[in-house]
Amino acid sequence: MKIGIDVFSCDIGNSGVGMYLMQLLKRIPPSSGASYELFGWEFDRFTFSESTPNFEFIPQCRINGRFPNMAWHVFQYPQFARRRAYNACFFPAAHKRLPYDSPCPTIGTVHDMARYWGVREKTDYIGSFLRFIFPNVLRRMDKIIAVSGFVKQELIDIAKVRESSIEVVPNGIDTTKFYPRPKNEDSIVLIQPFSFRQPYILYISRIEHPVKNHIKLIAAFNIFKERTHYPHRLVCAGSDSRGAEKVKEVAAGSPYKTDIFFTGHFPFDSLPALYTGSDMVVIPSLYEGFGLGVLEAMACGIPVTCARAASLPETAEHAALYFDAENPEDMADRMVTLATNHDIYRKYRALGLERVKAFSWEKCTERTLQIIQEA
Repeated sequence: MKIGIDVFSCDIGNSGVGMYLMQLLKRIPPSSGASYELFGWEFDRFTFSESTPNFEFIPQCRINGRFPNMAWHVFQYPQFARRRAYNACFFPAAHKRLPYDSPCPTIGTVHDMARYWGVREKTDYIGSFLRFIFPNVLRRMDKIIAVSGFVKQELIDIAKVRESSIEVVPNGIDTTKFYPRPKNEDSIVLIQPFSFRQPYILYISRIEHPVKNHIKLIAAFNIFKERTHYPHRLVCAGSDSRGAEKVKEVAAGSPYKTDIFFTGHFPFDSLPALYTGSDMVVIPSLYEGFGLGVLEAMACGIPVTCARAASLPETAEHAALYFDAENPEDMADRMVTLATNHDIYRKYRALGLERVKAFSWEKCTERTLQIIQEA
């Protein structure tokens, strides 16, 4: 059996989807009963080589760019897959890039349906044509892996995909990287090239307005500071995206602007140290297909308070404190509780460490391979 794996839209391994694929690839056993080939941009040739030293990489689509790549998937992928004699093709970023037709069974992972969320329905985001055609392309797939029950329901409601063709396979958590570490007793956490003065409250996400909800978080942080007069800082780690300038304008107008810190893109390998140095993790996002940041924080032994929105309650269950994402006062209440009530702090730290045991990349990889081979 010969399986093709599409690595387009995996962002050189730097995005959540890229990390997802990296975790799967390095857990595919040599004796899995199938051979695997990767195909993608030429510059991706060495992105996954450490995880897949024995997999062949086939560069495709010589013209860089989103729309040329969409055209490649529509017009050239069928001939390519036929020429390579694939028995099936796996698309780990199926919510971003898919072929319209395929000579072999197709299996894809949908991480979210964010392009249909709120203001993203505007034509300046994806275009009415793509919003029209994409659900039809999803319905043509043989099997869809949804990373959460929330995403599965969106596929049914929005794209009208048959429930029988969707299977929920949650992401995992790499506990060899994310695990409780001793707190640094120094007042400064040094993570080159950054330094953070403790104590701090942490939110890891790209800076995107309004979906990631940084502005309401800044409002809640202002309230937290007014109520407690604690020396906490707010650290927002993540690359700038749509609306980042508006978020930073609001931060600059805060009476506590000197305590609000934006890191920009933060190296994945340094995330455990960043989590460990924090007092708590706050996730105010209005939309998440899967709450990976919830699991990473919990695995590091850091209590989480998050929005009761999208997939976050499904991921965290009873192991997080919840708030109304649209209500900064409610958000601030949870932050104050974790900062001042040591019994509740210890309770949610323990609940978080227990919750992460339900997730593993080994289980995710095993079931994903089963679905591919069944298809």
